[in-house]
Amino acid sequence: MLVDISNAVGGYLHDVFVGNIDWGILIGYFAQAMFAMRFVVQWIASERAGKSVVPTAFWVFSIGGGFMLLGYALYRKDPVFILGQAFGVFVYLRNLQFVLRSGGQGAPA
Repeated sequence: MLVDISNAVGGYLHDVFVGNIDWGILIGYFAQAMFAMRFVVQWIASERAGKSVVPTAFWVFSIGGGFMLLGYALYRKDPVFILGQAFGVFVYLRNLQFVLRSGGQGAPA
């Protein structure tokens, strides 16, 4: 029984991560990596400052990754993903606008 479950899970993961690879999936992986970089940037900036900070680069990575993931969601025709990313991109753009309006004084990266 455990062998059957293991084979079924292994087959599923192979289909999802290997069997269905195309350019859209590769772009989606890149977009997700770019989007995730914002957390790395924020973490490093917070560690350096010894407190929680949100550097301008966080918003830049958020916008870049958000637009790429929105494009990927449109490609996949996923309405939940499309709405979520579209709203997120709006929030990221608005936050970057606040940073730029204040003279670009976001937290250092």
